[in-house]
Amino acid sequence: MTTPQKPDFDVIAIGAGFAGLALIHYIREAGLSIRVFDKADDIGGTWTWNRYPGAMTDSESYYYCLTFSPELLQEWKWTRRYPDWKETHDYFRFVADKCDMWPDIQLNTEIVEAAYQQDSNLWQVTTADGDSYTCKYFISAMGMISEPVIPKIDGMDRFQGPLFHSARWPEGLEWEGKRIGIIGAGATTVQMVPAMCDKAESVTVFHRTANFILPAMQAPMTEEWEKEIKENYDEIVAKCRNHVFGMAFDTADGRLAVETPPEERERIFEEKWTGSFRWVFETFEDLLADPEANRMASEFIIRKMRERIKDPEVADILVPKLDDYPLFAKRPPLDHGYLECFDRDDAHLVDIRDEGEPIVEITEKGVRTTKNEYEFDIIVLATGFSAYTGALEAFPIRGVSGQTLAEKWQETSKSIMGVCVADFPNMFVVTGPQAPFANLPTSIEQNAIWIANCIRKMESEGYDVCIPKPEAEEEWSKHVAEVHMATLMNEGDKVHSWMMGANLETKPPRVLIYFGGANNYYDRLDESANEGFPELEFQKRAG
Repeated sequence: MTTPQKPDFDVIAIGAGFAGLALIHYIREAGLSIRVFDKADDIGGTWTWNRYPGAMTDSESYYYCLTFSPELLQEWKWTRRYPDWKETHDYFRFVADKCDMWPDIQLNTEIVEAAYQQDSNLWQVTTADGDSYTCKYFISAMGMISEPVIPKIDGMDRFQGPLFHSARWPEGLEWEGKRIGIIGAGATTVQMVPAMCDKAESVTVFHRTANFILPAMQAPMTEEWEKEIKENYDEIVAKCRNHVFGMAFDTADGRLAVETPPEERERIFEEKWTGSFRWVFETFEDLLADPEANRMASEFIIRKMRERIKDPEVADILVPKLDDYPLFAKRPPLDHGYLECFDRDDAHLVDIRDEGEPIVEITEKGVRTTKNEYEFDIIVLATGFSAYTGALEAFPIRGVSGQTLAEKWQETSKSIMGVCVADFPNMFVVTGPQAPFANLPTSIEQNAIWIANCIRKMESEGYDVCIPKPEAEEEWSKHVAEVHMATLMNEGDKVHSWMMGANLETKPPRVLIYFGGANNYYDRLDESANEGFPELEFQKRAG
């Protein structure tokens, strides 16, 4: 009988953001060793890379956090409703310090390959420096929105000034007093423009698709508000766990827009217009499923947006038309004064739709469209991300057959509940494709708990390998697709929505998100664990 090879670590995870820190906690709790690698020079994941002016969360601070420690919840102090990237980043360091996580984290280490070794039943990961490490369990904690999409525009190498993606903002960049061009008009740009307008010489946004924009309504964290939160954290955590969007929202109590008289419906819409995504989920339950209800909500938002824009020509570019696409088929940004910026002399809007003036090329001095040439000192690509799968496809991750995830997912991105993939034994993914789109810390912790419990089972029962069943992958993928088609989100491909991967030129759109409610998804995870993980085949090493 051969002696099994001892791995360097029980668990290797890639990514030192929320998922990496959660895994350290839950894997340690299971009594195993873990090493978390990250190519960045600091922890924080998204909040290490996204440092553009105005970068902040779209979830309210007090539930945009890890909840495994009541002591941490009580001790940490948020300063406002939506923290910026720096405050969020400070929170990560606070967690790592308090929980002594640093010994399990290795920074400045890029993983360039991960491959399952069938002879040893171990995963081998290789770094850019040529080092290799082995583990029994390999976990992606790289996040659902971490791999930037770089558009193919002629002449990008000719521009004489800084040109970069917003998620790779250069440290120490001097942008104040400069002419700035921003290509893209999604959530990043909606945050960036208000922060830059007062200090830049000019800001020009090259705009393609109009967004339904909801108000953020930033507010300071008062002593009274903080006291109320900390006295009710158990309830807040439970709300997040049991909400369709993973947030601490109240429900609409079965109220339907299509059954509500117009005056009462308008009153409720106005009453709930208090900032955040609450408006979508606390007004009526049928806004994202019933076309008529969605249209009612869209009409209200369109009116609210147009009220804030003085120039009707600008409004025609910024505000969606009622028949363009359903609300939430494209992810709506939260707004901190974005719409008002274009009433200023130093903020400009360029409509790059086919009927407007599409971009032709990047020149040495700026951007040339079909109608004009624009000179800039800095060009920012706010062109989004390859969501859910991008980071997992950025380097070879090879399963038992030798096939990479990128090869497997070229046409469609199947998984088992977003946490396992057929042909990839002993590999787990935190918030992978076909997981819900929800408040990320909530989903991350639910995934980490499921993964840790699966590993506990294997260790306590002496299993060496867990093999995701192809039939379970097919079943989950079919279920996700059926749910998707029953919502209005299936029209996202019409507006290049990243939620369907429709922003990528290299792939066809696909169903990337489970829209059956995050709470129902978390129930499914719990059911799986309680039943002994029937989606997986467990094996012991021969001999």
